[in-house]
Amino acid sequence: MNESKVNQQKSTEKVELSIHIDSRLLDQVQHLTNDPSKVIESALRQWLRGGLPEDELALTLQRNPPIPPRGEWND
Repeated sequence: MNESKVNQQKSTEKVELSIHIDSRLLDQVQHLTNDPSKVIESALRQWLRGGLPEDELALTLQRNPPIPPRGEWND
């Protein structure tokens, strides 16, 4: 039972990391938040998952949906 608590603590533990990043990119990130580490962590998680974040609420819709060929509903 103690092992599960230790494993849970390790999974939420944060590690300090130093990176080199383009200053213009950092300026853009700082316009979004005062804590760029959250943006970088979120982007890294998304990249490792290989997709969009699960909490993505916006849907990408087609600007003009295609019209079906004659003979279906638009006769």
